[in-house]
Amino acid sequence: MTEPRIRPYLSSDFDAVYRVCLHTGDAGNDASHLIDDPAILGHLYVGPYVTLEPELAFVLEDEQGVCGYVLGALDSRAFERRYREEWLPPLQARYPDPTGDPKAWTPTERLYHQLHHPRAEFPAELEDYPSHLHIDLLPRAQGRGNGRRMMRRLLAALRERGSYGVCLGVSPKNHRAIAFYKKLGFMELDSGAERSPDTLYMAMPLARKPRDRGEAATDLEER
Repeated sequence: MTEPRIRPYLSSDFDAVYRVCLHTGDAGNDASHLIDDPAILGHLYVGPYVTLEPELAFVLEDEQGVCGYVLGALDSRAFERRYREEWLPPLQARYPDPTGDPKAWTPTERLYHQLHHPRAEFPAELEDYPSHLHIDLLPRAQGRGNGRRMMRRLLAALRERGSYGVCLGVSPKNHRAIAFYKKLGFMELDSGAERSPDTLYMAMPLARKPRDRGEAATDLEER
C-alpha cells in the first residue's frame, strides 16, 4: 500500500475536507447519523481555516482521495476577529437562529446556535501560545504515523512564520487524541473559570517567547 501523501490544500478539496469533518465530528467518530445538515460542522470547524488561512491548510491524500487534514491559524486573536467579521455573517443570514427551549433542540439546531452566538475560543491562559490548529483523519488513515507526519508539517510552517507557541482544543472524551497530542509534546492547560466543560486545551511552545508581548504580536501580524 502506497503511503498517503501530504500536500497543500487546494480550493478543489473544499467538499472533501467538509466530508472528513463530518465523519470525524463526534469526538473523532462519525457524526453523520447525528446531524441532518452535513455541511454545518464544516462551516464551523473547517471552512474558516481553508478560506481565511489556506497557506496553513494541508490535506492527507491516498488512493481513495482526501482522508485527513491539518489546519492552522498563525494569530488566533486575529483569526477570531476575521471569523466573526468575515466568515460568520453570510452563514448567519443563511441559517436560522433556533428558538424555543434549548433542551428540545436537535444536534443540528445546537450547531446553528453556535453560528449566531460564537463563544470566545481562546482564554487568556493561552496568550503564550498565539497560534492554534485542528487535525482530523478518517479511520483508514489512523494508526499509521500519518497524524504525526501532518502535525510536523504544520508545526514547521508555523515556526517558519514566526510563531512561538501553538494550542488546540479537544473533547475531553477523545482519549485517543489526547494521548496522541501528549506524545507529540503537548501539555494540558487549566483554563480556570473560562474553560468550557466540552473543551480541553492543550499547548506546546515552538520557540523562545519574545520578552515584549506587544512587539511579538506586531511581529506576527507583519509576517
